[in-house]
Amino acid sequence: KNESKNIIAARKSIIAKNSIQKGERFTYKNLEIKRPGSGISPMNIEKIIGQKSKFKYSIDQLINKKEISS
Repeated sequence: KNESKNIIAARKSIIAKNSIQKGERFTYKNLEIKRPGSGISPMNIEKIIGQKSKFKYSIDQLINKKEISS
């Protein structure tokens, strides 16, 4: 219970390493893992690699599940 306030700050998420254009495929070169943990868990990166982005992303922007197409 004491650590529940820090979960989001301590966990990590998948973010855009570079700008990603709409329709561009996610790769290991354009994604990276950083804090905070309010986005997609790094444990799910294999599910994202190769899928197309539904939106344009800026550097360090969190990737959201709703914004990915197969």
